[in-house]
Parts: sequence; structure tokens; C-alpha cells
Amino acid sequence: MNRLPSLPIDEALPALLTALREGPSSVLVAPTGAGKTTRVPLALLAAGINGGGQIVMLEPRRIAARAAARRMAEETGTTLGEEIGYQVRFDRKAGPRTKILVVTEGILVQRLQADPFLEGVGAVLFDELHERSLATDLSLAMARRVQREVRPDLKLVAMSATLDPGPIAAFLGNAPTIESRGRLFPVDILYSERPDDRPLPARIAAGVRRLLSEIAGDVLVFLPGVGEIQRCAEALAGLAAEQNLAVLQLYGDLPAERQDEVLRPMSRRKIVLATNVAETSLTLDGVTAVVDSGQVRRLRFDPATGLDRLELGRISRASADQRTGRAGRQAPGICLRLWPAYAHATLAERETPEIARVDLAGPALQLLAWGETDLAAFGWFEAPSPESLAAAVQLLRQLGAFGHVVTSLGSTMARLPVHPRLARLLIEGQRAGRTREAALLAALLAERDPFLRSPRGAGPRRSSRSDLLDRLDALESFERRDSFETETLNAGAARFVLRARDQLAEMARRELMEPSGSRGDDEAPLLRALLAAYPDRVARRREPRSPRAVMVGGRGVRLAEESAVLEAELFLCVELDGSRGGEALVRKASAMEPEWLDADRLRTSIDLEFDESRERVAAWKRTRYDDLVIAEAEVPAPKTQETERALVQAATDRLDRALALDDPEVAGFLARVRSLADWRPELELPRFTDGEIRDLLPALAAGRKSFAELKRAPLLEILQGALTYPQLAALQREAPERLEVPSGSQVKLQYEPGKPPVLAARIQELFGLEETPRVAAGRVPVLLHLLAPNGRPQQVTHDLRSFWTNTYPEVRKELQGRYPRHAWPTDPWNARPERRPARRSK
Repeated sequence: MNRLPSLPIDEALPALLTALREGPSSVLVAPTGAGKTTRVPLALLAAGINGGGQIVMLEPRRIAARAAARRMAEETGTTLGEEIGYQVRFDRKAGPRTKILVVTEGILVQRLQADPFLEGVGAVLFDELHERSLATDLSLAMARRVQREVRPDLKLVAMSATLDPGPIAAFLGNAPTIESRGRLFPVDILYSERPDDRPLPARIAAGVRRLLSEIAGDVLVFLPGVGEIQRCAEALAGLAAEQNLAVLQLYGDLPAERQDEVLRPMSRRKIVLATNVAETSLTLDGVTAVVDSGQVRRLRFDPATGLDRLELGRISRASADQRTGRAGRQAPGICLRLWPAYAHATLAERETPEIARVDLAGPALQLLAWGETDLAAFGWFEAPSPESLAAAVQLLRQLGAFGHVVTSLGSTMARLPVHPRLARLLIEGQRAGRTREAALLAALLAERDPFLRSPRGAGPRRSSRSDLLDRLDALESFERRDSFETETLNAGAARFVLRARDQLAEMARRELMEPSGSRGDDEAPLLRALLAAYPDRVARRREPRSPRAVMVGGRGVRLAEESAVLEAELFLCVELDGSRGGEALVRKASAMEPEWLDADRLRTSIDLEFDESRERVAAWKRTRYDDLVIAEAEVPAPKTQETERALVQAATDRLDRALALDDPEVAGFLARVRSLADWRPELELPRFTDGEIRDLLPALAAGRKSFAELKRAPLLEILQGALTYPQLAALQREAPERLEVPSGSQVKLQYEPGKPPVLAARIQELFGLEETPRVAAGRVPVLLHLLAPNGRPQQVTHDLRSFWTNTYPEVRKELQGRYPRHAWPTDPWNARPERRPARRSK
């Protein structure tokens, strides 16, 4: 270490080494530029803290991993890839003699899968832990589990510039915390005076011009993504030519040789346009000025695609401080923040950890494949919500990766460092011999859409089997001709997707067995591969060619105008927009056939439903995929108890429609019983409420399927059967259906609960009857409707004696002339009654 130039971290190294000799873990807090990334691994190696094993250091970003390994190799005068090396996704420079290996987090997770005890590893260093990527949290928890249960000799070191050391120190078994004061030069912070509505490239160009005039050195510009970097590079072209400046780009997917160019010293001033890959770990020689856009793209779970996507947002105050520190690593500097000072307080204090905002299916699969049986009880540094874990496990089941244990398919998926959906897509593509095309589909799903509008173009909509395959064809055509319509395709984004395809295809070929199919033009294998990746997104069109459909789970969806999947009855909702509530909008769809569905998730049943229009129980033979009906046909309803129960359920709230309650005999019987129940409560007669009638429905519905059949059921007999013999006898006696009048006629009584019964009879039939008839054991007088010969009531009374005495003489005078053929005696008390039927008036 003596031959290396002094760095601020050197003062803290003795304390760190002592802590690791005395215990298994330590936390190191050192400010930006202290040198912890390169000096700590070398110090541990020199002191033998690793016990002869390899020192593995995790870096959140590939560019930082490569740069750190290269810097350590240069400082020690060794060849990169020998004693000191690195391994990142799709790139490795290391060998059997490598003692310090710098890796990205996913690489360590994959190594833990292959070597659960980390044999041959003496120490694991977690650099820039404050960034809290999901892979960092996972690898940290897995390494801690190894240390706690099987490798107490394994050294773990957590390092950061802005980390609150308390929680991580407690997680590592109350590990000691070492702090380095560092040596950051002062940085003047400038803010925009007011909100600026100009496009971002214009604001960046103005800010760069301002700082170039105020300070010597290079300028580092923080931007949210590659698109912004390229547009800002165009905006700075004039300034660069004017002042002989080098405008360089720096982002994670930049080819390694171009990244190296940014890190090397140059003979002229340079402007580095970078994403947040330059926030930590990297030291850019010569930078004394920073222009901060205040924006970042961070991973967040996107329900639209079921994958994690980069989302544009504002940075946190901690990130702003990190970016500012880039200007003061080697000399006093200046930082221009492109937002007003008053807006700074509205920024979040720290970034929300990825574990709280991204999909957990990938980490869940890694842990289950690692042998973990209880994800909730796993020793997370910060446990995710139970709901997130449950959703992750459910998706893994649907993808075929997990049952009671991880399946063989799940174990294969776990070897691929991509989201499980994409892993399943790649596996199915590889099985069909279509690895390269499947990789392109995966890249299209995982990366930013390069299409500005549908590749089908403008004009009348043409039907397609898959919006994804349309994009695949368009990209392959672009690749062959390297030409495109500017209004359709973003060339830069398209090339990025094609590079991602190449990387994914190479990974699939390396990790998976040789393909079992053969390359061809048949699109079915690729459509089936998409189904394997999105088994939870199957939808069935409501009507032929209708844009409306129902998806698994019961949610209503609608195909967007830009989707070309116009014909298929069944399709996948590959990209959903449910942000507006109601029916979700399907922006990208892909057709499928029912025979492609997993047979284990299909079930056929006979469903009984009440058809409102036909008022009958209908039977449907339905085939379901999970809860989605994919095929149905009406069949004859069986005469079973299930059919009867369905009819009873339908009739329960529709008694008037289902039963012949308006039949005169039924209605009359019910009125008699209900009236007598009011007059003679001691008889304990049923009142035949709606509830009591509903209780009779099972008996009425026996062997029946429709309301029409129910109405023909012997309702009166069943109602009568609900009365005991004494009750039925009392009803016949005390609320008779008919009463005999002096003429000998049996006249029907009209009952209505709450009112006296009505007896309507011709006056001539009542001659000789002195008193009003009574029912209910004489308690209730009937209401007499005394009819004229034309059948119309001439008098209504409940006091017949008073009628004969007081009213009849007047009635006699009035009617005798009109009806001379009828008897009108002066003495109705002793006159003989007549049975001549009444003459109905026309």
C-alpha cells in the first residue's frame, strides 16, 4: 500500500482491518471521493482478511464495476483479469488466479445459486449500499444467511457515502461502524432563479455555457436517460465546435470501449453527459462542474406489462448531494441545479428502496430455487409486504416455476438473470429453435418501445395475429436494410433493442440446452412462447370483432385503436393500461388458440343459470381456463336437485312471477286464511307471508325447471297441506268460502285481510233474513252488497235489519217500476225469497 498515492480512506483502513480481525462484519461510511471502492479490497487482500479466499465486491452498475477493477489493476501494476478482475452481465475478465472480483449484484445471486456456501470466497463487500437495488438487498440477505448459518468465517462489509449505518450494522449482528472524514473540496451550489419552461436540451446548453465561463475544468451533466443524452449532445454541438470541447456520453449500456474513453484524461476540456451511473463509485478526472437536471429514471413495477419499467421522476435530496459531490473530488467546484431553491425542500429525503416498488417474482424465484421455504420468514434486510410476496409466488405458479417446490422448469428459469416472464419466454423460444426471435420479443418487452406509432402504419386497420410479432418483423426489416420511416421508428432506440436481443440470445444459448425445434416461418411457436410468459393475461372477446373482452380474473378490457389484433376470439393482453379505471385498455395484444392452454388449468362443468328472458333454468356446458370461460354451449337442463335449487333461488325474489298467486282459488284461500288469522289469533293459523311461501318453494319446484311449470304446480293443495286438520276445519267453519242465503243459493264471500268479508247477493234472495250474517264464530259481520236485478249494488250495509226497516221502502219505490217482473213485497220479513239470476246490464 505504501507505493500507492495517499487517499482519505487510508486513515480509516487500520480501524476497518482491526474490526474484521475481531469480528465477521463491519460497516464503512466514507464520503464521495474518499477512495473506498478501490482501496478497501486491496487492503483486505494485503492484510489476509480474506483467509486465502476470493474477495468479491458488489457494484450497483456495470460501468463502475469495470472501472473499479481497472483502477485497482493499474494501481497495483497487474494485468486486468489476472489477480484483479470483474464480471458483469455479458462481460467477464477474470480467471482462476483472480483474488479480487468486482461484480454486479445479479452475478452474486447467480453464484449463490451455483455455490450456496460461497466456498472459495473469503469476503464480500457491498459498495454503495445506499442505492438499495433489489438485487443488492437480495444478495446481502443471502450472504448474511450463509454467514450466520454455515460460514461464520465469511467477512461481510457494507460501504456507502450516505448510508445511515444504524440499521445495516444491526442487521450484520451489531457490526462496528468505521467512518472516514474524507477530503471533499468545497462546491458552490447554484439554483435556477425561477421555473424554466424551455425544453431540457436548451436549459442544459445554457447551464453548461454558464459554468464553462465561471470555472476551469470539465463539466459533468446528469440526465435521466439515453434519449435525453442524445438530444442534449445535439444541442451542445455548436458550443463544442465554438470552444473546441469534447462532448462524451456515459450510460450503462454504452459499449465498454466508449465508456473507457470517457474515463481517460483528454487534452481538451470535455462535457460528459451521463445518467445516474456517474453518481457514485466513478471518479471522472478533471470534472469541477456539475449541471444537474434533477431527473432520474428508476425501476418501478408496471402493471401494464407485468414487468419492471424505468419511470421518469425527480431525484431525492440524497441523490442531489451525491451528484454535487462529483464536482469536488479533485478541486473546488460548482454545481448548477436546474430547479429553484424553494423546490429543493419538496424532494424526497432518500430514494425509496426498490424492494418496495418493483415486482418480486425474480427474487422470490431465486430464493425458492436456493432452498428457502418461507419467503416471509427469510432474513430480509427490509422485508417486503406480504401482499407483494404472495403476488410474486402466485405468478411463479402460473408460469410453471413453482408448485409445492420449485419445478425443474423453475430451476432453469432461475439460471437466467431476467424477469421470470422473460425467462419463460426465452426457454419456450429456445425449445422451438427460435431463440433469436424470442430474445427480440423479450427485449421489446423489457426495454423502451422504439416505435413512435404502430408498425402497421396509417390508413385502414389491417388485422394481425400479434402486435408484438408486427414489431418483431419491423425491427428485423430495419436491421436488414438499416432504413426506416422517421415517423414510425426511433432508430437509436431500435438499435438498443437489437443489441439487447443479441445479449439475451447469447445468454440463452449459454445457459440452456440445445434447441429442440428448427427455425421456420411459422409464427405459432412464438405466439405460444408469449402465452407461456403471460398465462395470466388471457382474454376472450365478448362478441366477434368486438374490441371489448374479459380477461382472466374477470376484469373487462378493451383493445386500443392501435392494436391490430381484430379477429382472434382469444388473445393475450400483453400491455394493459388500467390507469383510468373501468375497462383496462390493451395497447399490445397477441392472438392464441385454445388448444395451447395448459390442460392442468382447464376444467369443464355444467353450469345452471336462470334465464330471465325465458324464465327458466338453462344449462351450459362451459370450459374454463382458471376462471375465464373460453367455450360454452347450451345443453338440456337435467332434472336434478341442482336444477330445482336454481329454480327456487330464482323464484325467491320473484314470487308473483313464479307462482300462480293470482289464481282466484289460490288468492281466495290466502285471503280467507290471513283474515281468519287476524280475527282468531288463538287458532295460530299461518299468515302465509312471503317468507312462509318461499319455504314452500322446494316442494313446489320438485321435478320442475321453469316458472311456467311452477305455475302449474298444485299450489293450493300445498297451501292447504300447511294447515293442521283442526285449523283447516276452523277455516271451513269460520271463514267459509260461501254462505247459504234464504233463497238457497251458495254465495261466495270475498275476503281481504284487514276488512270485513263481502257478501254480494240480490235483494230478492235475502227476503226473510232478519240479521246480518257473521263469520269468525260470530265475531265479524259480513258487509252486504245488496244488488238490484241488474247486478249492481243498490245498498251497502253491515246492518240488514236497519235496511229492511228504513231503506227498503225507498228502494222498493225506486226499483219496482223499472223491474216489474221481480218481487217487491211490502213485507220483506215474511216474503218468499227468489233464486232468479240477476240480469246483467249491458
